[in-house]
Amino acid sequence: MKHKIIELAQNLIRRPSISPDDQGCQMMIAERLQKLGFTIEWMPFNNTINLWAKHGSSAPLIAFAGHTDVVPTGDESQWTYPPFSAEIVEDMLYGRGAADMKGSLAAMIVTAEEYVKAHPNHQGTIALLITSDEEAAAKDGTVRVVETLMARGENIDYCLVGEPSSSQQLGDIVKNGRRGSITGNLYIEGIQGHVAYPHLAENPVHKALGFLTDLTTYEWDKGNDFFPATSLQIANIKAGTGSNNVIPGELYVQFNLRYCTEVTDQLIKAKVTEMLQNHGLKYRIEWNLSGKPFLTKPGKLVNAVVESLEQFAQIKPKLDTGGGTSDGRFIALMGAEVVELGPLNATIHKVNECVNVNDLATLGKVYHQMLINLLDSAS
Repeated sequence: MKHKIIELAQNLIRRPSISPDDQGCQMMIAERLQKLGFTIEWMPFNNTINLWAKHGSSAPLIAFAGHTDVVPTGDESQWTYPPFSAEIVEDMLYGRGAADMKGSLAAMIVTAEEYVKAHPNHQGTIALLITSDEEAAAKDGTVRVVETLMARGENIDYCLVGEPSSSQQLGDIVKNGRRGSITGNLYIEGIQGHVAYPHLAENPVHKALGFLTDLTTYEWDKGNDFFPATSLQIANIKAGTGSNNVIPGELYVQFNLRYCTEVTDQLIKAKVTEMLQNHGLKYRIEWNLSGKPFLTKPGKLVNAVVESLEQFAQIKPKLDTGGGTSDGRFIALMGAEVVELGPLNATIHKVNECVNVNDLATLGKVYHQMLINLLDSAS
């Protein structure tokens, strides 16, 4: 299994699939799966390619979810090895996407192949949901596939997302949830004027100071047993014309909240509106909800993954909900149990991104045992 995983990972990395350009990665995967009897369904939306592949027709449906797109390489001259050469040096596989997430994607594909070969008449359904729109807009990828599946009453029971969850050692962290993410783009109105005649103008920066203090010091919640407290950060702030003698006519503030299950996006919007009104500000605000929080409590999926890691990685993982968002947030909307497990995240999106080939081999064993744990219990 190890050789097959590494070979596939290299073949995927050698395709420069900068988001959302798939560069033929999914076609290569589909051709492999189709030979083993997987039903292949293409779900293209705008310039994004999505693959939904299934083997079997009964419950439960266990899905592996991943993405073929990668972030840009940056200055390629800074890389020790060309970012799309997929070179292996001292057991480390180098290349853009090696850790995020073509390595774990290869482990998923080979796992599904090997399981189906050994159990052609297996219980349940094994599926793969693969997109090329995770690293960029994430508007036409997994979210659109989920909407399509839900519209026709097709459900996912368990889903493993191959995002690089591990921190110091393979399997030390399993993501069993994520915080929600909501961004406010706020425009506070003022009256532009000359700095020498402030009585003829209205400085929106000055007027907003009280509100900004309230916004950045408000305690939304204290978190809970599964999530840290909700946090707010100002990401961008801009006002003025660039001249030192002009009072700005508008202040732009962009802020983001990573919020837990103690609050909702509706509550956040209402509280911010209340703050703005309390300070008598003239404003307009645009909200962008990237994803609601989700949580998979210990149960069949979490237990199957934990047991597999204890067996093959000799580690008891920590269940964690920190970090950013992932496509798991969309799949959780189906009511599916969702966890994320992948290789170390130390080099993702960096120059010289890499992954340990032995970790990928172990990951394949863990994924395979997870299938056994879930499907054998379903029989």
